[in-house]
Amino acid sequence: MADREGEVRWDGLCSRDASARDGAMENIRQAVLKKSEAMSLVKENASPPAAKGLLPPADRARDWLNEMLARLLMLSKRCPFKDVREKSEAILMSVQELGIKIPRPLGQGPSRFIPEMEILQVSAEDTQMHSLFAESFTTLGHLDNITLVMVFHPQYLESFLKTQHYLLQMDGPLPLHYRHYIGIMAAARHQCSYLVNIHVNYFLQVGGDPKWLNGLENAPQKLQNLGELNKILAHRPWLITKEHIEQLLKTEEHSWSLAELIHAVVLLTHYHSLASFTFGCGINPEIHCDGGHTFRPPSVSDYCICDIRNGNHRVYEMQGPAGNTTTTEPFCEVEALMEKMKQLQECRNEVKASQEEKATRFEKEKRESMLVCCSDEESTPTRDVSRHFEDTSYGYKDFSRHGMHVPTFHVQDYSWEDHGYSLVNRLYPDVGQLIDEKFQIAYNLTYNTMAMHKDVDTSMLRRAIWNYIHCMFGIRYDDYDYGEINQLLDRSFKIYIKTVVCTPEKTTNRMYDSFWRQFKHSEKVHVNLLLIEARMQAELLYALRAITRYMT
Repeated sequence: MADREGEVRWDGLCSRDASARDGAMENIRQAVLKKSEAMSLVKENASPPAAKGLLPPADRARDWLNEMLARLLMLSKRCPFKDVREKSEAILMSVQELGIKIPRPLGQGPSRFIPEMEILQVSAEDTQMHSLFAESFTTLGHLDNITLVMVFHPQYLESFLKTQHYLLQMDGPLPLHYRHYIGIMAAARHQCSYLVNIHVNYFLQVGGDPKWLNGLENAPQKLQNLGELNKILAHRPWLITKEHIEQLLKTEEHSWSLAELIHAVVLLTHYHSLASFTFGCGINPEIHCDGGHTFRPPSVSDYCICDIRNGNHRVYEMQGPAGNTTTTEPFCEVEALMEKMKQLQECRNEVKASQEEKATRFEKEKRESMLVCCSDEESTPTRDVSRHFEDTSYGYKDFSRHGMHVPTFHVQDYSWEDHGYSLVNRLYPDVGQLIDEKFQIAYNLTYNTMAMHKDVDTSMLRRAIWNYIHCMFGIRYDDYDYGEINQLLDRSFKIYIKTVVCTPEKTTNRMYDSFWRQFKHSEKVHVNLLLIEARMQAELLYALRAITRYMT
C-alpha cells in the first residue's frame, strides 16, 4: 500500500522475512529523512499565501511528514518485530537531530482504565501472544489497542481475530469497501470515533470513494437503505420485523441479496458489540491516529495540566489488583459473592422452581432491568461521527424512559444453536461456525479463579451475566431461574452492564472502578467479552428470526 505521493510503501514491514522488513525500513528511512532535510531548510521561511481550500506546498509536505512520523512512533511502540521497533525509533531520533519536532504518545497505553505495564507484562511473558501479535500485524499492518487489551485471554483473542479477518478480508458476498463502510455505520451509531477512524483508513486503503465519507447521503442508495436496520439493531432489535427485511431485499435496482444481507447483519452486530468493548474497557485512540499522539514537548512533570483536566493523570494513581483499591474497600466482597453462589447451588439441589415461578421471575427481572439507569453522562455525537448515520436522537434511552413493552423472545422457539447458526452458515459459508466458536469460548471461558481465590466454579456467575443481558433484550430461557440474577449481580454491576451494552458511549472510568473492586483487570476484561458476545447474539437472534420469517 503506497502513500499518496507514491514515495513510501509500508506493506514490506508486514513480512515475516527479516530481510524483506530490512529493505522496507531502509526505503522508509530514506524517504522520511529526505523530506525532513528539506523541511529543516525551509522551516524558517514563511509559507506563501494559499488559495482558499488549498494548503501551500510547505504545509502539505509538513502534514505528509507528520503522518509518517506518527506511524513510525506507532511502529516503535507496537510492532511485534524487534528490528522494526528499533529502526523506527532510530529514524525518529535522526529526524529530531535535524531540528524537526517528533511526536510522542498521548494517554497511557491501550486503555485508560488498565495500567499499561499490566498489559505489557502479559504480552511479554506469553509466547502464544507473541505469535498471535505477529499474525495480526502481518495481516493488518499494525497492532490495534483492542487486540492488546484482549491479550489477557489468548484463546478468545485467537477466535476473535480469525472471525474478524474472515468478515473483512476473505471471500464473501460484499465487496471490501462495503464491509468497512458498514463497520463505520455500525460504530457511528454509538459515536465510537475509535472504530470509525480505523475503518475510514481501511475504507480508503481498499479503494473506497472518499466522497462517501462526507455523509451517509453521499453513499450509494443501497447502503443508505441499510441505515434503518442499523439503527434498530443497535438500539431496539426487538422491533425488527420481516417487513424490514422485505424492504431491503425487494428495492429493485438497490436491493440486497440474501447472502449480502446476512454478511451485512453480521458486520453490523459485530461492530455494535465491538463499540461496547471499546468503551467498556476504555480503549485509547491508536498512537498514529488523531488523539493518540502530540507534537507538543512533554512538561517537566510526568504529566501536563491538560492531562489533569481530561482525567489521564488517574493512571498514575492506580494501585492494587484492579487499579482502584481504596482504604474503604470492602474486602469481603469476593467472599460474599462466593457464599451466595454456594447457597444458590444448595437451593438448586433442594428446591426446583416451577415453570410458572420461573416465568414470573423473568418478567420481574425484565421490568427491573428497565429501571436500572445507565450513566447520566450526556454525549452529543460529533459531526465527524454523526455524518455516518441518520436520526441521531434514536436510542435505547427512549425505550427505558417511556416504559415501552419489550415482548418476550422464547429461545426454545428460535435459538442460535438450532436456527440462527444453520441460516448463517448456509448463506455465508463457514461464518456461522466461526461465530459459534467465538460464542462458545466467551461463554465457557474460565480459569476457575475469582480475584485471589482458586479452584472456583464460576459457571453460575457467567450464566447470570449472559442471561441478564439477554433478559434486557426480552430473551428468555425457560430452564433458567431469573431469581439468581439479583442474588449475584449487585446494582453497580448492573448499571455497568446496562451502560456498556445499551449506551456504551456513556461508560466512565468511575463505573468501571465501582464494580467488582477486588477483582483483577483480566477478570473485568473477561466480563466485557461476555457482554459483547451476549449482545451480538441477542441482535443476531432478532435479525435472523426476521429473515427466517421472510423466507417462509
